[in-house]
Amino acid sequence: MTTLVRWSPVRDLAQMQRAMDRMFDDTWRSVAARTTVALPVDVFETDTAYTIVASLPGVKAEALNLALHDGVLTISGELTPVAVPENATALVVERSAGKFNRSLRLPDAVEAAQVEALLHDGVLTLTLPKSPDAQPRLIPVRHASVEGSPSAN
Repeated sequence: MTTLVRWSPVRDLAQMQRAMDRMFDDTWRSVAARTTVALPVDVFETDTAYTIVASLPGVKAEALNLALHDGVLTISGELTPVAVPENATALVVERSAGKFNRSLRLPDAVEAAQVEALLHDGVLTLTLPKSPDAQPRLIPVRHASVEGSPSAN
């Protein structure tokens, strides 16, 4: 027994668009991989601060540039390639090398003067305290007693 499937031009166009998107994503991802190094980060938020963690193996603190301007944090620097010893052939080279530049827009204002950056064992940890205006605060609720209201009796 044969089953008839209703033709949907919208579904076919959506499939074609997804295929084209994959093709362009793959093309631009490979171009970007050759020109810059992607810097993956982890971002955590508490009531009082943001914490940003990035892996930067082999990068010295002096080679890092950190900037905070108009709510945008920029981390830039360069990962140096490992030299292949003489008379050796590289069989696998998976670690990235090259310049990197990562900008993150912070959702709330931070206290720029209190930002801390720590580079330990190739892991950069940034602590960005939120400004007091951006921190949540408790608003006390008072009990109101108005003459003539049912709760006042």
